[in-house]
This record gives sequence, C-alpha cells and structure tokens, in this order.
Amino acid sequence: MKIISVIGARPQFIKAAVVSRSIMKYPDELNEIIIHTGQHFDDNMSKIFFEEMEIPNPVYNLGIHGKSHGAMTGEMLEGIEKILMNEKPDLVMVYGDTNSTLAGALAARKLNIRLAHVEAGLRSFNNKMPEETNRILTDRISDFLFCPTKTSVANLEREGFRLFGNKILNTGDVMQDAAMYYSQKSSLKSHIISDMKLSYFILCTLHRAENTDDLKRLQSIVDALNSISKMINIILPLHPRTKKILETNKISLDFKTIDPVGYFDVIELLKHCRLVMTDSGGMQKEAFFFKKHCVTLRDDTEWIELVEKGFNILSGADTDKIKQSFETMISKTSDFSEDLYGGGKASERIVDCFLNIR
Repeated sequence: MKIISVIGARPQFIKAAVVSRSIMKYPDELNEIIIHTGQHFDDNMSKIFFEEMEIPNPVYNLGIHGKSHGAMTGEMLEGIEKILMNEKPDLVMVYGDTNSTLAGALAARKLNIRLAHVEAGLRSFNNKMPEETNRILTDRISDFLFCPTKTSVANLEREGFRLFGNKILNTGDVMQDAAMYYSQKSSLKSHIISDMKLSYFILCTLHRAENTDDLKRLQSIVDALNSISKMINIILPLHPRTKKILETNKISLDFKTIDPVGYFDVIELLKHCRLVMTDSGGMQKEAFFFKKHCVTLRDDTEWIELVEKGFNILSGADTDKIKQSFETMISKTSDFSEDLYGGGKASERIVDCFLNIR
C-alpha cells in the first residue's frame, strides 16, 4: 500500500514522526511518501529539526506559506493534486485541522483516493475558528476517522457519521505517543532548565489569534499574568507575531519572555514547571501527559475531557477569572494515572488498520 501523508505545521511533523516509525516496521506492506506544504517556515524547521526529531525527510516540499487562508489553501490544493495524480497512492493521510489538512483532504477526495484523518472528531463548537471549519470538512469527506478520545467518537456519532459509510476508530492520541517517545531523549538534548536556573515557575504560551488580535482580551490576559508573576515566576516563549502586537500596542509584560524553543526544550519546561497557562490546544494535553494542571486562556476547548476530569480549567480572557483559576489550579492535586488518550499506542492502532484494509 502506498500512503501519502500531507503535513505542514511543526506539531503535525512531530505527530507524523511516530506514525511513520510504526509504518516503517512493515516495509513489505506499507510505503509512505511525505508532502510538506511549507505552511510553517522558520528556523525551527531546519535540517537539524528533522534529524533530532528523527523525522523522515519530505519527498515533496511545496513551500507555500505567508498568504491568506484562501490563497494558501488553494495553492496547496493545486500542488497536492498534481503530486497525487503522479504518484497514484492508495491512501492519503492528513493530521489535525490546518489549511494543509483541508487541502490534502480535498485533493484526495476529488481524485477518489481513500482518505484517513488523524485527530478526527474534535470540536470546539466555535465556528469563528478557522481550525473548526477545517476539521469538520475534513471529517465529513474522510474514509477512516482516527479519533483521539471517546469524546471525539461521540461527537461524530452525534453528527450522524455512522450513516456515512466511513470507519470510525478510537485509536488514542498520537501526541501522547510522541510525548512518551521524546521525553526519554529530552533531558539529553535540552539544557534549558539548568541554563536558565529554573525551579518554581509557570510555563505560559500566548499566540492564538482570538486573544492576540483582540486588544481588549490581550490586555486583560496580560494584566492577569503580570499580577500572577508577582507570586511565581512565569516563563513565556514568545511567538514573534504576539511579540510584534505587544510592542506595537505598547502592552508591557512584567515577567520573563524567551525566544520560541524546540520540542525538547518544551518537554523539559513541562516536566519541571508547577503549572501550565496556555491558549494552545496541544499544550493542554501535553500538560496532562506530564502530570501538570492547566489553565486554558480560552472560552472553549476541544479537549473537554480534561476540564470534566478537573485537570484543566477554562478561564477565558477575564483578568479576575484568570487569577481565580490560577489560585484553584496552583495548589490542586489530582490522580493523573487515568488513561484518556490511548496510553501511547495510537500509531500502532492506526497502522494495524492500514494492514487490514482490503
């Protein structure tokens, strides 16, 4: 079986790496070709990134980035379609909810090539998010829906997907596979904790457009973080886009910011922090993987099971609510042994499905 994987953002490469490792265990049965759309294009996607993360080099790189949603998706669709027509794969695999995901899905569907969606069934129920549109459309046209949680399976069933003739599988979350694999290597690859002499601190990220493009929300979040930083150190790897918005609007941070860091550094920061505060989707789960509570600086989340089980709390952007959420979570104790995401065997379950396709 020839499989083409379409990916374009750093988190997708990390997720795809663990699936690729499982695919490579069956060289006589499965052959994977990777297309990199170019959606993420920066120094963190250098040759060293691929070597250190043990990620197979893409066979194709479309180099499409820095454009509007429509232009980027359209150019990706055109480029991927040409490759699919030339390679004639048996199946296309896409990950998550980016423009690369939707473009790969549309290209496969229009050529009647079977389509597999990793991270299917996630819903924030916020249609203002471009990611929500991407994931809903991709789910609807996929043949294989690889769901990371029971909640995501339930979402698809509630939307009638059992009637559409596709295969729905609760595989678990490939991000847990990645976290478990790379956590064994991170202490050797990263020295960020010792170099920065970190001990008692909060790991914070702030980059989502709904927060950074709304100056009222942004200022409210910053006010809360500035207040919290008087009680505990906050370490914020600052996204260049967020940094520019803060500087342009003269919004000041009273705590430590650092340049964006690689995945090994992120793992070490997660291992050693006291609490996570983030508007990232992925980091909410990563906090759980490394047994840390999380305050999510959003009004909604795709990972609702973390909120329901008390590992995560939604604070929105209100200053007082963020501070209250911090007070609740900084001293909380929980049993993190519950298996919510498949126990690190999601990639094996995905590959087992491919091996049994007839």
